[in-house]
Amino acid sequence: MDNTKFSLLSFTGKMKVLHLSWMAFFITFVVWFNFAPLLQMVKTTLGLSTEQIKTLLILNVALTIPARVVVGMLTDKYGPRLVYSTLLAVCSIPCFMFAFADSFIQAAIARFLLGFIGAGFVVGIRLVSEWFPHNELGTAEGIYGGWGNFGSAAAAFTLPTLALMFGGEEGWRYAVGLTGLMSLVFAVIFYKNVTDTPKGATYFKPSQVTAMEVTSKGDFFFLLIMKIPMYAALALLAWKLSPSGINMITDVMVNTVYVTLIALYAYEVSQVWKVNKKVFKEEVPEMHQYKFKQVAVLNVLYFATFGSELAVISMLPLFFSETFELTPVMAGMVASAYAFMNLMSRPGGGWISDRFGRKPTLLILTAGLAVGYFLMGQVGSDWPLWLAVATAMGCSFFVQAGEGAVFATVPLIKRRMTGQIAGMTGAYGNVGAVVYLTVLSFVSYQTFFLVIAGTAVIGFATLIFMEEPNGKIAEVNDDGSVTLIDVSH
Repeated sequence: MDNTKFSLLSFTGKMKVLHLSWMAFFITFVVWFNFAPLLQMVKTTLGLSTEQIKTLLILNVALTIPARVVVGMLTDKYGPRLVYSTLLAVCSIPCFMFAFADSFIQAAIARFLLGFIGAGFVVGIRLVSEWFPHNELGTAEGIYGGWGNFGSAAAAFTLPTLALMFGGEEGWRYAVGLTGLMSLVFAVIFYKNVTDTPKGATYFKPSQVTAMEVTSKGDFFFLLIMKIPMYAALALLAWKLSPSGINMITDVMVNTVYVTLIALYAYEVSQVWKVNKKVFKEEVPEMHQYKFKQVAVLNVLYFATFGSELAVISMLPLFFSETFELTPVMAGMVASAYAFMNLMSRPGGGWISDRFGRKPTLLILTAGLAVGYFLMGQVGSDWPLWLAVATAMGCSFFVQAGEGAVFATVPLIKRRMTGQIAGMTGAYGNVGAVVYLTVLSFVSYQTFFLVIAGTAVIGFATLIFMEEPNGKIAEVNDDGSVTLIDVSH
C-alpha cells in the first residue's frame, strides 16, 4: 500500500498510477465506442443496410463477455502493467483494420475483435487495489471507472468533428485510425511508467488461473451455476444474428455456435473441478476461506447497473427523438446528459462506500435505481422535456454510483483473485446489456424501463444475503508466511 496523501492534483506515487490507469481505461472506451458516433458516415461509405449496422453494434459487445473473464485471469497471473500495455497495443490492430475496411465482412470481423478491448476495465481494478488502502479504495476505483467510462462520451463529442476536419466521405477512417494510434502510443507510456505494486509490496497470485478458486463444496456448485448466464448471453447474441433474428448467419452457423458454447462450458466445468477438487477431500482453513455468494451478489448488481447503462446509452437518443419529436442532433445532446453523470456519480458511489460501509450504500443505491427506472417507465410525450431529462439524469446517478459501489467492494473479497472476480462481475454487466437490448427489441420503451426496474428489485433482494466485508484478508507469501490485508475500518 502507498499511504501518501490522496490528492487529485498530484502526479506521483499512487496518484500517478491512478491517473495513468483511468487514462488507459478512457482510451479503451474511446476505441471501443468509436463506431457509434460515425455510424452514418460508415453506412454511406461502405453502402451498408440498417440491419448490417445493427449487426456491427451487436458484434461490438459480443466478445467482451468472455474477454473480461480471460483478461481477469491473465491479470492475476502476469500483473496489470504487462496485461494493460499488451491489450492497448494488440487492440490497435483491429482498430486499424476497421479504419481500412472496404466491405461489411471486413468491418464485422474488426468490430467483433474490438470487443476484446472492453476487457481493459478489469485490469485497472486490480492495479488500483494494489496501491490504495481500503478506506480510499472505493473513491479511487470510482474515479478510475467513472473518468475512464467517460471515454464513450468523449468519442461521441470529438470523433464526428475530427472526421469533418479530415474531410470527405473517408474522413471517418482517419478519425478511427487516430484512436488506434492513441492506443498504441499509450501502451508504451503505460508500460514505462507503472509498476504492479508499490516498492517492497508483494503481488499475490492465485495458485491456478484456469478457473476461480472456491473454498467450500456448496460454492463449487454455486460457481458452476453462475457461469451459465454468460454462455446463455452469447447464445442469445448468436440467435439475434440467426435467420430468426436479423438473418446475418445461417442456421448451420448458429447451431455450430451453440455446440461450441456447450463444449466450452463442459471444458470449464472440468477446469473448475481440477482447481477445486480438494474442497471435497479436506476443509479449507478458516483464515483462507471466502464466501462465493459475495461475488454472486455483486454479479447480479452489476448486471442491473452497468448492463442497464450500456443498453440505455444505445437507445436513449432514439427514445428522446421519438417521444419528443427532436432532431437527431438535439436528441443526442439531451441523451448525452446520462453519460456525463459518470464523471461524478461513479466516484461518488465509491466515496459514499468508503464513508458509510459497502452494504448500506449498495442497498440505498439499488433502491434508488429501481425507483429511477420505474419513473423512466412513466415518461411520455405529455411530460415537459426538462422533467424527462432531469428524471434520466437522476436515474443515471443511481446507476453509476451503484457501479462505483460494486467495484468498491470487489477488491475486498480475495486479493489474489481480484482480477478473476472483477472479470466475472464485469462480464455480468455485458450479459445485462445483451439481455436488456434483446428485451427492447420485443417491447415498448416504457416496458423496457420497467423490466430494468424489476431486475433492480431482484438485485435488492439478493443484497440482503451479502455480508459487509470486515476484518482482514489472509494471503500466503512465497516463503509460506502469511500477510494480513485490512478490508474494514
